[in-house]
Amino acid sequence: MRLTLDKPHDPRFHIPASGGFCFMKLTVVGCSGSFPSAESACSSYLVEADGFRLLLDMGNGALGELQRHCGLYDLDAIFLSHLHADHCIDMCAYFVARYYRHDGGRCAPLPVFGPEGTEHRLTTAYADTPSASSMSEVFDFHTVKPSTFEIGPFTVHTERVAHPVEAYGIRIEHGGRTLTYSGDTGVSPSLDELARDADLFLCEAAFTHGKENIPDLHLNGREAGETAARAHARRLLLTHIPPWTDPQVNLTDARAVYAGPVELAAPGATYEV
Repeated sequence: MRLTLDKPHDPRFHIPASGGFCFMKLTVVGCSGSFPSAESACSSYLVEADGFRLLLDMGNGALGELQRHCGLYDLDAIFLSHLHADHCIDMCAYFVARYYRHDGGRCAPLPVFGPEGTEHRLTTAYADTPSASSMSEVFDFHTVKPSTFEIGPFTVHTERVAHPVEAYGIRIEHGGRTLTYSGDTGVSPSLDELARDADLFLCEAAFTHGKENIPDLHLNGREAGETAARAHARRLLLTHIPPWTDPQVNLTDARAVYAGPVELAAPGATYEV
């Protein structure tokens, strides 16, 4: 299935490669799972190439941290993996920044890719927008389904993953390199395919092996490592580890089953892909 955009010829979606990075640059804006930790905001990751900035998720606390790495109005598109608060709630604060901006005038609508009902969910969460359509005045919403499409210079492929709500993992390709982001998921064949031969696999590891055993919700460190091994991913970056989970345990568990390099995501860390 191929996603059909409402505005397929909009230049925001098809920017030619010129200047900027010849690789993809990943910046970890926030990587805490479920709620912010004392050290990190919740899930948010900035992907840059050819001068284009794509933000993956905007959880609790992410908007403040984002401004350390990117101008408030310099994003080119946002992808929301799913609509749990720890992945999208700072979109409400970002709405304020874009809607009520006076210096320079109202921001043009920013492409936002998310599951069905994203606009309604954000409007409901904000609770007091000036009108029912105010969100769409600053965000140009596009519904994600399992599909392949373009966002700026990136070719992206999205698939449903195993989570209690509609949730998507994403595979991002640019210049012959691949970055895969799991979003939130349990063990899932579709995640294996998204991560196939990925140069960098950004994978959640919220649970602890032998402690939590809830199917179709989250991965533990061992399962993240096993997924990376099955997919022959070249590098694994563990993320979405909540404050109550010991990240070193998950790192050890992942290394026990995956022979490639494994690291823990850290706020502010950057990676070339």
